[in-house]
Amino acid sequence: MRIKTTAAVALATAALLAPAAPAHASTAGRLDGFWRSDGYGMVASIKDGVLRLYDVTAISCLPHGEPVEQIGRGPGGAATFGQEGQPYATLTPRTRDRARAAFTGDVATKDLHRVPALPPRCAQPARRDPVTTFDVFWRNFQENYLDFAAKGVDWKAQRDRYRPKVNSRTTDEQLFTVLSDMIRPLGDAHTGIMAGEKRQFMGIRPGTRLPLEGALKKKIDKSVAANLGVPMREWGAGQLGYADLPDGLGYLRITGFGGYAGETATLAADQAALDRVLDTVFTPDRVRRLRGLVIDVRFNSGGYDLLGLQVAARLTEKPYLAYTKRARDDAGGPSGYTPTRPVKVRPASGTVYDGPIALLTSDMTVSAGETFTMALAGRTPEPTRIGSHTQGAFSDILARVLPNGWQFGLSNEDYRTPSGKTYEGVGLPPHIRTPVFTDDELAAGRDSALERAVALLTPPNPSATQSSGRGQ
Repeated sequence: MRIKTTAAVALATAALLAPAAPAHASTAGRLDGFWRSDGYGMVASIKDGVLRLYDVTAISCLPHGEPVEQIGRGPGGAATFGQEGQPYATLTPRTRDRARAAFTGDVATKDLHRVPALPPRCAQPARRDPVTTFDVFWRNFQENYLDFAAKGVDWKAQRDRYRPKVNSRTTDEQLFTVLSDMIRPLGDAHTGIMAGEKRQFMGIRPGTRLPLEGALKKKIDKSVAANLGVPMREWGAGQLGYADLPDGLGYLRITGFGGYAGETATLAADQAALDRVLDTVFTPDRVRRLRGLVIDVRFNSGGYDLLGLQVAARLTEKPYLAYTKRARDDAGGPSGYTPTRPVKVRPASGTVYDGPIALLTSDMTVSAGETFTMALAGRTPEPTRIGSHTQGAFSDILARVLPNGWQFGLSNEDYRTPSGKTYEGVGLPPHIRTPVFTDDELAAGRDSALERAVALLTPPNPSATQSSGRGQ
């Protein structure tokens, strides 16, 4: 599972590395043995129905979380592993030496190939000294980071500059500063380091903001409520909101893609909660009346891509290609990638809205908020994006551990539009540019992006109906 969020490495690594209590013993049959992923720097061991994962580089091998046991079987020799009945990953053999892994929450599978044994380093205790920690950190980025050239960073030069600053006497505080300074120039909101609760670093594209709770969030919420001028109903811990606007318009606000059923809820619970909300919003009667829909993801901290696709499925009558994704694969060198995976939007079985949409975006539209924005770009009719560029952090966070126990994350995946364009590092541009939650806008009590959206969608003929809408 790769959680996409800007509350960043903390949530991603917590979910990926959480200990998993064994369920019941079984056997994975054809999957028994050792497997290495194409890309992702992962090796898996399966024996007696127990799955163990390892993070590997050319110089290291570290356990990735605790073992998980088989909790289910599927056709073709597939085995599902997890804890307390909740799936973590399903592995399916394709041939004797090839398999695919579907991690819960991922929108695309990962390819595995059989290897004769674990790397020898996996059986050796990891050295925890500062120099080894530095080297493992640098090597993980060297083998997995998506594109240094696009960020204007010479990663080998970074090593030459910073490694002499580290030795056996380097303190934790000094080492944390070195590692943070080394990745800061990437300007990547999906890179960061967690060295306990007190020391945490998260990247950011220069000149932008991140969607963090605090004073700014309170000002934004107040501004949205005032400028709507009508009550907004909320669900999912306030992350989902809807209001009926004058002239047959609707306003849907999404500030995150996850945690709808509670902070510790499963993805399945979040999916069910989201379905209930979407059923409440997209009723057959409302869809027939809607002449236009404003979707606001200007403050969106990300979450699960799957939940974004779930919303997109309520906004189309026809299936279409949302985007493609692939991962950096060091086996092919700096320009090597895993095979491209298509990700599609398929219409929901319930009521859908297929009319005009104005999509509000900003630099605080991050991660799964951005993949949702990209997914809607392939919709017919295409939504009109209003506001400013998104953050430019599309890749899932590849969560990793260091020999000294610290956790970190990096971007290793390449998301592209159906036409093959990437917006990693620069963000999706708006069709109509307006100020978004600037100091001047907030002080004046104004919301230019919302004003433009309402003006764009307000029909010249109030009796015109622009959405066919399919009811249940």
